[in-house]
Amino acid sequence: VQLQASGGGLVQAGGSLRLSCTASGRTFSNYNVGWFRQAPGKEREFVAAISWSNNPYYADSVKGRFTISRDNAKNTVHLQMSSLKPEDTAVYCCAAVLTGRLREAHDYDSWGQGTQVTVSS
Repeated sequence: VQLQASGGGLVQAGGSLRLSCTASGRTFSNYNVGWFRQAPGKEREFVAAISWSNNPYYADSVKGRFTISRDNAKNTVHLQMSSLKPEDTAVYCCAAVLTGRLREAHDYDSWGQGTQVTVSS
């Protein structure tokens, strides 16, 4: 499956953004999809994931602020980000996998390009 991430931008602290990850292919509904982010000088980290069966998973740092959802009819996964903080600034990437540990980047085998999210204080 091929993925394309979009929706990044510049927002003030406390603001919101919605990222989208759009997939090509007819079997998108079988895939688990995750979002990861990487800030300058830091390691890539798990943000959120949604299973093929629509179960969401979140990193503790975003729980209660971010919401992941999927629309299989549109081959899209959204990441709604609210109450953004400067520490959320990073390049966000989406990834997909049929089976694996959804919090582990190394388990994913399809990656989209990143989209930059910048949160100003």
